[in-house]
Amino acid sequence: MNPGTGLQVRLRRAVPFALDVEFEAPAGAITALFGPSGSGKSTVLRAIAGLQPMDAARVSCGGATWTDTAAGLALPPHRRPVGFVFQDYALFPHLTVREQLALSLGHRPAAERPARIESLLQLVQLQELGDRRPATLSGGQQQRAALARALARDPAVLLLDEPFAAVDWALRESLRRELVRLQRALTLTVLLVTHDFEDVAKLASHLVVLDGGAVTASGSVESLTARNAVPGVNGLREPAVALDARVEAHESERQLTVIAAGDLRLEVPAIAAAVGAPVRIQLGAREVILASRRPEGLSLHNVVEAEVLAIEPASHAALRLVHLRVGATRLLSLVTVDAERKLELAPGKPVLALVKAVAIEAFA
Repeated sequence: MNPGTGLQVRLRRAVPFALDVEFEAPAGAITALFGPSGSGKSTVLRAIAGLQPMDAARVSCGGATWTDTAAGLALPPHRRPVGFVFQDYALFPHLTVREQLALSLGHRPAAERPARIESLLQLVQLQELGDRRPATLSGGQQQRAALARALARDPAVLLLDEPFAAVDWALRESLRRELVRLQRALTLTVLLVTHDFEDVAKLASHLVVLDGGAVTASGSVESLTARNAVPGVNGLREPAVALDARVEAHESERQLTVIAAGDLRLEVPAIAAAVGAPVRIQLGAREVILASRRPEGLSLHNVVEAEVLAIEPASHAALRLVHLRVGATRLLSLVTVDAERKLELAPGKPVLALVKAVAIEAFA
């Protein structure tokens, strides 16, 4: 199987509701399938896994075709290298965690299975809980057990259906970090269904927006948020960019970390990540102040030279959304109409973008 080829999906169905979608999830990355309830997200996952028939479909991954209705091909679910974590985890209540994993290891020789079970338990940090049944586990532990069971299938694609919906905010943040750790360690191709854009902004590199059974937007999270062009999302959140960055340095005396996203360098409150480690940052348009000259005497760490790309109306008639360029990196700034006039903002004009360190949300 060619690891460089991602998951390619083409699905059509007329009833009980119309579904017509086509997209690709890049190999070795997290793709978010985002949209409101009833948009068809879970149906798409089930069709990829071979659990939901379609009127017309083609699903392939890594050069292997799993479904091709035109050719009469439809591999049964157990023959697809897919790991599926359901929203309610779907753990068998009468089996221990070890027994759950053993059921998913039938494709491996019997002699390999005990060691593989132990390595999976260690991978998801459940090595002390392998003999426990689901009812004795917390919500987060159940989620990790379901994830280990999915990974036991050695999947080419990991399908996650609203995996954080059943847990509280603090646990959700912990599980998000756990997913990122596993994805990076195993270079997993992940398709994540969610209706929470925080999952998208913190986890995904690629985004597919689904509404009414159709794809309304698709592309990298960085490019779509920088353009503020996410149908079905813009009205749910303030304009903000999500950027992939790396840790460039730690300044321990100042308790700051320097991160770099392309030509953009920012100082943020110290984060626990090694130099060179990837980090996802979110920067809201309201947090970016524009200036015509460098300020003095402010508790400000980031003064960035930028160029105005475009100006568009914002959600309020008295506001404008300014698109900025810092090399190849894009930022957004929300300003008043009065500020637009005073600064004589126009495409091509150089400005200074002022960003407080504490306004930058870094997820590592």
